[in-house]
Amino acid sequence: MDLLRHLRLFVTVADELHFSRAAERLGMAQPPLSQAIRKLEKELGAELFDRSQRGIRLSVAGEALLEEAHDLLAREKRLRGLARRAAAGDIGTLRAGVPPDTTAAVLSALLAACAEHTPGLLVDLREVTTEEQVRLLSSGGLDVGLVHHPVDATELRLGPETSLDLGVVLPRPSPLARLPEVPLGALSGHDLVLFPRAHAPGWYDRILDVCRAEGFVPGRLRHASNPEFLLAIVTAGHGVAFDQGPVARKEPRVAWRPLAGRPLTSRVSGAWPAGRGAHPAARRFAELAADVLARDHTAAPRSAGAPRSPDDSPGDSPDDSPRPWSVVYG
Repeated sequence: MDLLRHLRLFVTVADELHFSRAAERLGMAQPPLSQAIRKLEKELGAELFDRSQRGIRLSVAGEALLEEAHDLLAREKRLRGLARRAAAGDIGTLRAGVPPDTTAAVLSALLAACAEHTPGLLVDLREVTTEEQVRLLSSGGLDVGLVHHPVDATELRLGPETSLDLGVVLPRPSPLARLPEVPLGALSGHDLVLFPRAHAPGWYDRILDVCRAEGFVPGRLRHASNPEFLLAIVTAGHGVAFDQGPVARKEPRVAWRPLAGRPLTSRVSGAWPAGRGAHPAARRFAELAADVLARDHTAAPRSAGAPRSPDDSPGDSPDDSPRPWSVVYG
């Protein structure tokens, strides 16, 4: 017996207190409706209506059942809605991996975008390298991630790709810091500070291949997982590094310059497991991330008329980038 269906019929008859009107409202004939109510009464072991020549009215058992039936049917409706929202990825938890070099501004904007589009979804952000993300996405440890290319995407689906040009981070006293843009080959002989290869092997190897092709053979390779440690090494004059700009602009003792010809382009996209078991919100997260990354990248240059740092002379800060520390050092 379909109890919920029979309860819906009972509630309609109880509302109308008339079998014919109830049958018309339900779009069915009266005899099957009467039979269904009799079947429900037999199932429950109580008569739900007092029937007479003058009409029907709820029995004591019917009165007691009606409120509970309304409540049960309302809960069923909420349950169905809950299941539909979960299937659409509008509620629940999304485990999302982001690279360690993701800036606070990007993380904040990404969480804000997710909250705006799907306020019922909890995004559990985890700092995970590209290599580890690929493993966790394949094993079910993550629902979605942001990965650096090139990457082995055999078992993954990829979202929109965002391309971000890298510049070079130099000690501020370096003569190269006075150039509007720095040829990659001009860095030859400098030590290079990179993220550890295990973080994103494909991207790591790609950087070194491009450096060699452009005539930059680092004197020594040094590794830094933490952006603050990377900046400290460059500040101390122990090497140069590559960055999109926002991290370097926080430190007054370094200078960020574009690379001539834009030879190094970081490609990032969302990735999630291929197959039917993928989280329904994974694709939407990847699309939002691509939009946030693109907006963050295009917002980097300073608008005309923005104040310079007091130690920036004409030609000393050709990137015209925002330097929030100018307020402190002013």
